[in-house]
Amino acid sequence: MGIIESLLYLTASRPDIVFSVGLHAMFQPNPEESHLKVAKRILRYFKGTQNLVMYYASCDNFNLIGYADTNYAGYLVDRKNTLGMAHSLESCFISWGTRKQNSVALSTAEEEYNAAAS
Repeated sequence: MGIIESLLYLTASRPDIVFSVGLHAMFQPNPEESHLKVAKRILRYFKGTQNLVMYYASCDNFNLIGYADTNYAGYLVDRKNTLGMAHSLESCFISWGTRKQNSVALSTAEEEYNAAAS
């Protein structure tokens, strides 16, 4: 198992590295030396923050909240956007992720609408 596969596994419990790891994973078909440096930097960040844990306290209220955001034309090669999303139950995140959009939006408003609809 390579570094990126290990980092992808860690994103199951570490939402703070999801975007960086997802962006890094896009370059795995044709990696360069600079990508190894980025992977090592993510691992150093992970080592320095390994005391961070996710804590789920019991509560009587169950307010489910969804968040979504996108970066307009963030990837300069094909101008497609990256969508980030998270869902929380009360103040505890229960799901999160990022993905590259399938289409190219013509405006920030269109992209934000696509992000909210996803």
